[in-house]
Amino acid sequence: MPYDASMDQCLFSKNYESEIGRLTVGIYSYNNGPKKVQISRETRGGEGEFKFAKMGRLTKEELQALLPFLEEALKNLD
Repeated sequence: MPYDASMDQCLFSKNYESEIGRLTVGIYSYNNGPKKVQISRETRGGEGEFKFAKMGRLTKEELQALLPFLEEALKNLD
């Protein structure tokens, strides 16, 4: 069965933005299935628009910014 975006529910989402781009921590449930945490990265293009990028490695600043979001997401998984 192929992925159907209409069956994907975002239950929680928090963003951290910097001059380089944006990191997002979200909780998603597909087809009313189990809640799962997703961390995604978007980088800024030449005109300031965001483009999806591989998650890759985190800087210390990025990790410190994401930790409170991850703790909040953990509480929302119950």
